[in-house]
Amino acid sequence: MAKKRVAMELGMGTSLRRKDYTKAAVRALQDALWHNSLTMADAFGFSREDMIVEVDIAVQQPALVDINAVKAVLPYGQPHIRVVHGGLDIAKPDKPGEKPPTNKDRTVIAQAAVNVYFDIEPADGGTR
Repeated sequence: MAKKRVAMELGMGTSLRRKDYTKAAVRALQDALWHNSLTMADAFGFSREDMIVEVDIAVQQPALVDINAVKAVLPYGQPHIRVVHGGLDIAKPDKPGEKPPTNKDRTVIAQAAVNVYFDIEPADGGTR
């Protein structure tokens, strides 16, 4: 058997005010998943639990993402979550009269890539 990708979905999520990297990551994954209703398992005659779901999340501070909270978004399958450096932090302007300027406020943007795989025997008997 060979692991074959059958679907890829992309999403974006934000934390506008709270600088919450986990919330932005969860929203990015939800965005990727909720635009679709993929029936790959049924189409190939597999159980939904047979789905190998690999999720890559990109944020500026990967260590601040709770991987278990991200994993909890997935309704089924065998989840594999990886958080890497990426995404964007957008600084908000300082408030008028604020001294010294802090630039602590920022919007956090996370990106998600979701790849779905099955262990499938190649149709040509394994020559591909």
